[in-house]
Amino acid sequence: MSSSDDTIPLEKSSPSDSAPLWKVIAVASIAAGVQFGWALQLSLLTPYVQLLGVTHTMSSFIWLCGPISGIVVQPIVGYTSDRSTSRFGRRKPFIAIGTLLICLSVLLIGFAADVGYSCGDDLRKKTKPRAVALFVVGFWILDIANNMVQDPSRAFLADLSRHDHRKMRIANGLFSFFMAVGNILGYAAGSAPTLYEFLPFTKTAACDAYCANLKTCFLIDIMLLVLFVVFALVAVKEPIADKIIDDGIPFFSQVKASFNNLGKPMWCLFLVTAFNWIAWFPFLMFNTDWVGLEIYGGDPQGNAGEKNLYNMGVRTGALGLMLTAATLGTMSLGIDFFSKILGGARRLWGVVNFILAATLLSTLPLTKVAESARRHRPPQSPPPPSIKSGTLALFAFSGIPQAATYSIPFALASMYSSDSGAGHGLSLGLMNLAICVPQASFINIIVAIIHITIMFVSLISGPWDKLFGGGNLPAFLLGAASAVISGVLAITVIPPTSANA
Repeated sequence: MSSSDDTIPLEKSSPSDSAPLWKVIAVASIAAGVQFGWALQLSLLTPYVQLLGVTHTMSSFIWLCGPISGIVVQPIVGYTSDRSTSRFGRRKPFIAIGTLLICLSVLLIGFAADVGYSCGDDLRKKTKPRAVALFVVGFWILDIANNMVQDPSRAFLADLSRHDHRKMRIANGLFSFFMAVGNILGYAAGSAPTLYEFLPFTKTAACDAYCANLKTCFLIDIMLLVLFVVFALVAVKEPIADKIIDDGIPFFSQVKASFNNLGKPMWCLFLVTAFNWIAWFPFLMFNTDWVGLEIYGGDPQGNAGEKNLYNMGVRTGALGLMLTAATLGTMSLGIDFFSKILGGARRLWGVVNFILAATLLSTLPLTKVAESARRHRPPQSPPPPSIKSGTLALFAFSGIPQAATYSIPFALASMYSSDSGAGHGLSLGLMNLAICVPQASFINIIVAIIHITIMFVSLISGPWDKLFGGGNLPAFLLGAASAVISGVLAITVIPPTSANA
């Protein structure tokens, strides 16, 4: 990274200068508004785009926008915010602009069917091309905007923590907790089949009850996000930076130099995070689709009974994700406690990766039992309560490793960058590459963070599943194997921080 000669010193700080807890909570609460939209995106949009006529295999390609925008947007935003001298602050302008783009994108997605119909889509045909086009545009803007908000928010928390490692762990734990709050609200909204009745105008000739529910949820998301963001930006003043980086080095040269100077701790962290997200991303893409297709036996493009069964499964999956979020929130508050018990956050991360592997492996016996039960029940009947309970329990347990995934790697990245004097914004932006690359690369995972040649999970999940019969299990089992690798590496290769993280 740059030397002290390349920076403008402003104020000497120490851990004792870290912000009071209420300010950390206010900034961390932004995650609730962002994650409300993410919850809707993860639980409802894959089924929704299939209702617009996109096949299960092709729907996985739409998710390419996530890794691509994460790879491009977060490092650029982090780099720029580290060097910003705006009178409005380093992080706040990006959070504000990203929030406005999120609002625009969810309106495009929610009203895609209506606008597509008014522009000539034929409701009698399975595929509505104009609605799909609007959906894809909105989906890409949503992912870009989410990345514009999340990285500056985490960097804002790191700035408020002022090199205090314990405060960094607490801040990232609170960020994870508010992500859980947003998830609970989003999944609860997504699992309510008649929520649109509060806004009856959302149901139209082109937008059925499922679509109207999604539209209503996104309108609620806009109100919630704006509330949290406005409160945080107005109530919390950005701390004066220790130094403003003013090295004059172009972005791509700076990224290259950052990679060259990251050191072993950050590279090990990248590697473990990469395998961790190879494990997570197939499940995040297709969890509710798995419940609708393989647990309930429905079909989003089948007859009326099969569509109804599929929608029931999606709502059950959304309910399961609400349980995931509840577990995530509870576990997030205990990250610091359990880290101390196990001798460091890296060991905790390793242990919970094994829990993730067991959770993903459990999808196989659950699917087989559900298939067996359907053979002995009337056609188009939902699964028996025992199978539904087992499915919901699986979702609840997944919240334990999710809490670690959403907090520990970012806390470690903040600590390593603090120890090395690197800018929090760019360091956390580069950290996002380790999340996006496994969603995006299949060749040589160790060096794929630098040399991205093939989009991995987003590209292969649909075709891979189709090769094995069209279901979601192959990608889930691949994720389980990756979770085991991530767990082993977390315990064995990640070095401790100076504060024994």
